[in-house]
Amino acid sequence: MRIVVAHNRYREAQPSGENTIVDAEIAQLTAAGVEVLPFLRSSDEIPTMPKTAKALLPISPIYAPRAQQELSRLITEHRPDVLHLHNPYPLLSPWVVRTAHRHGVPVVQTVHNYRQVCSSGLYFRDGIICQDCRGRALGVPAIVHRCYRGSRAQSALMATTLAVHRGTWRSVDRFVALTSAVADHLRDYGIPAERIVVKPNGIPDPGRPAPLGEGFLFLGRLSPEKGLDLLLDAWRRHPDGALGPLRVAGDGELRPLVEAAAAERADVTFLGPLDRAGVRAALESSAVVLATSTWHDVLPTVIIEALAAGRPVLGTALGGIPYLVGADTPQEPAGTGPAAVASAVPGDGMATLPSGVVPGEAGWVVPPEPAALAAALPLARAGAAPLSAAARARYERTFHPDVVTKQLIDIYASVTRTKTPTNP
Repeated sequence: MRIVVAHNRYREAQPSGENTIVDAEIAQLTAAGVEVLPFLRSSDEIPTMPKTAKALLPISPIYAPRAQQELSRLITEHRPDVLHLHNPYPLLSPWVVRTAHRHGVPVVQTVHNYRQVCSSGLYFRDGIICQDCRGRALGVPAIVHRCYRGSRAQSALMATTLAVHRGTWRSVDRFVALTSAVADHLRDYGIPAERIVVKPNGIPDPGRPAPLGEGFLFLGRLSPEKGLDLLLDAWRRHPDGALGPLRVAGDGELRPLVEAAAAERADVTFLGPLDRAGVRAALESSAVVLATSTWHDVLPTVIIEALAAGRPVLGTALGGIPYLVGADTPQEPAGTGPAAVASAVPGDGMATLPSGVVPGEAGWVVPPEPAALAAALPLARAGAAPLSAAARARYERTFHPDVVTKQLIDIYASVTRTKTPTNP
């Protein structure tokens, strides 16, 4: 089987779980005997582009001529069985779907965000969840609020791109939804259920987990939607040192917030951005990983890394987080987009849990509220050791590369059975 993997890499200066997953997936497929033809671009290329290429950048999300020409040559030369698309923006454009179909090549797309509808891809604006553009032919609210890169002009371009490519997305042969919440989002967008498959990401097996460390780890982009301010508010509701150490790793616009907390309290340490060895060391030093997103976080890679390391997770009940930790959180009715925040009503065996805390196979989820998170922190600290083995078991059963790679190869086979590649 021969697969083109198409992805516009995010800037290396901005940590990207999506880049990590694409790299891992290419390696996993190759190890499984699949011939992978990478068709990759990087946003890091933009500053060094010649002036003529830069002049075309404003239209590249709608139609990127160089990418279409190069993809056509690649398909003609290698005759792949499937094109697997991840992120098309800004240097590939969704037009690669049309280019592949023109050559008779079926297309699979992994949906990493909500950019079929939302110009920012996050369903998040001004510190709160926002779905104002859902159901609109043109995302005018995105333009008004400068949702894409803080620019009204760029937001208008992205909103136009989404409108132009509505039919393009609906022509994709198979969508890979990373969680059931993403599947709901796609159905709400108008994608038939039979063209959606739920398959999570996987990461390489780091090996046998080290013994649990101490305290909590927050690892990720230091931006508002990741809930760092929520976490620090909840943390400050406990005396300094009462919960053990809190380590924060990453970089972003809220870095000064973390640095101030580390200067204020002895139990908060700012680790800064980490390389892969640093991430592993930080995981081994901790007992619980925190995922306190305040948006519908699709499938944060840090949670899978935590489970692989045998670390349970305390997270918010949003997006894919309940799915990742195996928490049975109530959902919105099917077809209404990502799950809303909902507190489970404790049942048998749950009466001693703080209000709103929902236990899962490999951790706990709570509403994205400081009081609820503050109440759950001591629970997670005390319950980390009993859940360590369960966290690792969930990784092995659901997110191990052997498991997810087989699922992905089966998805490829399902579309090649229904559409045979031909040269145009």
